[in-house]
Amino acid sequence: MASKPTQDVQDEFLSTIRKSQETVIDAIRTWAETVQSAVPTMPSVQLPLAGKLPDPEEVVASAYDFAEQLLASQRRFAEEILKTMIPLQLGTGSTPKAAAGK
Repeated sequence: MASKPTQDVQDEFLSTIRKSQETVIDAIRTWAETVQSAVPTMPSVQLPLAGKLPDPEEVVASAYDFAEQLLASQRRFAEEILKTMIPLQLGTGSTPKAAAGK
């Protein structure tokens, strides 16, 4: 678990990111409303194979599901590396110098 100062920095960073994201969403919403009011209504056009394309929400969900799985895999990998390196830590077993002297 992160120490209190580390957690405070992380919380502040995440808060700043959320505020930035909200600002971008507000700007895009304003832009979309402006464009929608300025552009005449276009007749809908049915594109071939359009029904076979995934919804944008599905694409985003799938991408984030994949990213979560990848991040979890990377975390397990890093934790296994740390476990493997424990014997090399000072005072917990053989060190690289001791192993080289054998």
